Amino acid sequence: MKIKLLSAFALALVLASSCGQKNDQEAKIQALEEKIAQLENQNTAVTPVNAQTTTTADPSTLGQFQFTEMEYDFGNINEGQVIEHVFNFTNNGQAPLVISNITASCGCTSPEWTKTPVNPGESGFVKVVFNSTAKSGAQAPTVTIQANTNPTVTRLRMKGSVTPKLAGAAAPAGPLKR
Repeated sequence: MKIKLLSAFALALVLASSCGQKNDQEAKIQALEEKIAQLENQNTAVTPVNAQTTTTADPSTLGQFQFTEMEYDFGNINEGQVIEHVFNFTNNGQAPLVISNITASCGCTSPEWTKTPVNPGESGFVKVVFNSTAKSGAQAPTVTIQANTNPTVTRLRMKGSVTPKLAGAAAPAGPLKR
């Protein structure tokens, strides 16, 4: 906030100096300095209108992911190959873990997951399928999990490299009609 005020002050100085009226300039500078001093003395934070109040979540109401791995390296594959990997987890929380949604970073990746609540101490899964069609080079598709955990968002990642098809290889011209 002070930076904005000082920026406004500097802008006012530049504008005032271009006017050529020294007395008017000094009066404006004095007025700005007084406003800055008033704002600094108030030292109150302004709460945005759209701010929401938050409370700390009770740990007894949360699940907790314990994945065996958060990243899977599929190595080098040829374009067009489909990779599937299952990320297994255990609920180490104090309440049933509920996955509310999982989104993929792109259309080449699709997730499946345990849809029912996973009780404390029990296991679940997130299966990620990566289709490398029309992909080449280094790839790192991710899935973002939203659940009743702290933090509420968890990300899993696959990574690897896709070798493109040879330029001379015939590619389908379009959808096949049967």
